Amino acid sequence: MNRADRAMAGARPRPNLRKGMFLLPSFFTAGNIAAGYFSIVQTIAALGGNAQQHLDWAAIAILFAIPFDTLDGRIARMTNTVSEFGKELDSLADVVTFGVAPSILAFVWGFHFLPLTPHPQLQMHLLQAGGFICFLFLLGGASRLARFNISHDAQPRNPGRPDRKYFVGMPIPAAAGLVAASVHLCYGIPNVYWYIAVAWLVLLGLNAYLMVSTWRFWSGKEINLSRSHPFQLLIFLAAIAYVVLRYSNVSMFSATLIYMFSGIWARAAYSWQRSRRHRPGALPESGADAEPESLGPRFSG
Repeated sequence: MNRADRAMAGARPRPNLRKGMFLLPSFFTAGNIAAGYFSIVQTIAALGGNAQQHLDWAAIAILFAIPFDTLDGRIARMTNTVSEFGKELDSLADVVTFGVAPSILAFVWGFHFLPLTPHPQLQMHLLQAGGFICFLFLLGGASRLARFNISHDAQPRNPGRPDRKYFVGMPIPAAAGLVAASVHLCYGIPNVYWYIAVAWLVLLGLNAYLMVSTWRFWSGKEINLSRSHPFQLLIFLAAIAYVVLRYSNVSMFSATLIYMFSGIWARAAYSWQRSRRHRPGALPESGADAEPESLGPRFSG
């Protein structure tokens, strides 16, 4: 075999390898869908008995799906294999795993096992309100994904720092993560108290609103995993992984709750600063603290 033949033989596998790289992000998306499907199956199984174990597994499955959803997009960008098929598949996967699965889990855990006594009318009203609010959660998540797909230069109402990237509205994986983390915090033990059901209604409704809001939420996209020597970042991520796995109940609930309130705090802080700037006699701000709306940075949905 001469040199030209050897060169051609070595070049033949490259197109097949390139095609295989396009499948890699889809494998993570498939894992996302599998976790959502498993969560739905476990939630349904909880209605037949051993509810605590099944509901806890359903919550853990949703939490496991979050890394899959994060990695499929990052891997696609790192390997330059972004495709329209992958984008659409990822959105459909998110509707199932972070929309349908947590809404069913939220209803079954928070309202289905409420006792009939001593207030049967209250139990009926909470069931009806719970079903409606869980539907709003699903509708808000689906609307959030639809807006993300059609928005190429979405602008939040409260601009942030120009050197950071933000989501417009609370991402649906974060909202689903808070639902799953709340159930996992209780080890899947179904709720049987009406006052917890009322608080659950408020939390679900707030999450539904935050997903369709135009408030900014930190995206974490400035974290660069493709640096040549990210040793400090790897050590930090390994430490976080240990804490999450060792104390998953408290750590996941705390992380998702803090993330939700970070968006609320950012909006409240911006409104306070804006009202202070527009107060009669107030001096105009300058430098790094000034955040005029017309100079807001570009944000991703």
